[in-house]
Amino acid sequence: MAATALQRETEPKVLYPDSDGNPTAKNTIQYQHIVAIQVGLDAMFANNPDVFVAADLLWYPVEGRPDIKNTLDLMVAYGRPKSDRGSYKQWEEHDVAPQVVFKIASPVATAAEMLSKRMFYDCYGVAEYYEYDPEIGMLDVWTRQSSPLRNAFFTDEWRSPLLGVTLKVETNGELSVYRPNGERFLRPVEIRALANIAEAWAERERNRAERERERAERLAAKLRELGIDPEQIN
Repeated sequence: MAATALQRETEPKVLYPDSDGNPTAKNTIQYQHIVAIQVGLDAMFANNPDVFVAADLLWYPVEGRPDIKNTLDLMVAYGRPKSDRGSYKQWEEHDVAPQVVFKIASPVATAAEMLSKRMFYDCYGVAEYYEYDPEIGMLDVWTRQSSPLRNAFFTDEWRSPLLGVTLKVETNGELSVYRPNGERFLRPVEIRALANIAEAWAERERNRAERERERAERLAAKLRELGIDPEQIN
């Protein structure tokens, strides 16, 4: 037993890097879609502490095998708490695989690379896999009824059985995601525009309040000139 314990102590520690050295988004279009879906899902599940949403995260499904990994553009794991992670090590997550995975294809992605990712997700238990190519405006959906992942047939839009959101490729080829109540997930540029509008409105309100304060001060000064105490006027 002592020899076995000593062997465990002297065995080299297995390292699981938090990055593969490659950026997830290769261009702004890919980035906009990834962020829009992440922010939208984060907001949708904000009050559920047991839904973990993440983007640009390495997934290690097998303990002791750091060579078996994949970088996820976007993932959702039900039954896992919200917290910061450097990577998703499945054995540290009660062996819960990401149930939903999104892949936004980059212009340099090859058919072989996309097939390899699809096979990986199929092998390690993803239940819904969404693959969107912004270059050609095409959305492919794979779902797991039992096993394996199967390509789903749909016409204009697809409703996710697990997430409850609806995915639709618009006439301009852009992917839109809609909440169950019909609201569309906003893209970062749209969020910034709304933030600018809100800030402009707040600035107008601050200016209006300042003008009201100055007017009240001038009125109070005039009343004092007339010998009237402004504090005594209701």
